Amino acid sequence: MDLMGEFIGAEQVPRSGTVERCGSQSTLLNLMGKFAIAEFARQIGESNMVYDYEWFKQKIYGLTEIDLGSYKERQMKRRIESLMRKNGYNDYEGYVDLVKDDQEKMEEFVRHITINVSEFYRNPNQWKVVEEKILPHLMEKRGRRLRIWSSACSNGEEPYTMIMMLHQKYPTILPYVELIATDVDRQALKKAKEGVYQERSLKNLPEDVKKRFFERVDGHSYQITDEVKSHVSFRWNNLLEDGYPDRIDLVLCRNVLIYFTEEAKRQIYQQFSEAQPMDGVLFIGSTEQIVQCEKYGYHSLGSFFYVKK
Repeated sequence: MDLMGEFIGAEQVPRSGTVERCGSQSTLLNLMGKFAIAEFARQIGESNMVYDYEWFKQKIYGLTEIDLGSYKERQMKRRIESLMRKNGYNDYEGYVDLVKDDQEKMEEFVRHITINVSEFYRNPNQWKVVEEKILPHLMEKRGRRLRIWSSACSNGEEPYTMIMMLHQKYPTILPYVELIATDVDRQALKKAKEGVYQERSLKNLPEDVKKRFFERVDGHSYQITDEVKSHVSFRWNNLLEDGYPDRIDLVLCRNVLIYFTEEAKRQIYQQFSEAQPMDGVLFIGSTEQIVQCEKYGYHSLGSFFYVKK
């Protein structure tokens, strides 16, 4: 196969002889020019995409107070651009206009980027450690009055899990426990306050727990009881922008920080540490670890748990 013939396309190679010298030089120069123009256009396009995303981050921050610059860029851009295409947009400017003028689309965007994936007793073995080691440690140091913060509570499964555990294992301290649950997604907080869940969210619950703390709404939905709901105070909070509650004995921040940049993680770990008294415990996700936790005043208790020292 004549590879040069494949490239020059419309330029015909004579069947009976070689390409004339001046003709081949002209063709090659023409091709080089075309490739140079294409490469220049590609670089300009990439430059514009970078500029567009920087512009997009600023606009989204103005609309939501969510700093996309604190999230890992490649992952976040992929999620955002997938949602844009789903809504029929290929440019940031058009999509910003959409979410600015349509509240439902704005809520869809926030839900999409905040990645609300949770369930009751997620990673049951870790909750067993909380029950058998972390809570006894805190009660020994603090007595019955504990302040607990579920700092990225999503739809509420995590803080409600904690209250159900206290009901069953440590009922005498429950009236003295203050549990604050926060999230940056207002729709997730609304769902958490309503307390209605699909059956798949309850898959890790023992049958006796399900019967005690849930009422069937229909064939596939369950309502958590007021006996549990009344012990949780839900609030809106942006971990990257807002102040943190103080004197928190147990902080839960699970499977959230993996989406943040290293700089954002350092900021959050430092603020968690400042929000906790000595002997307070930080509970993080199964895919996370704090490198050099001593910098933040923590000591590792093994996987997922860190104590303030």
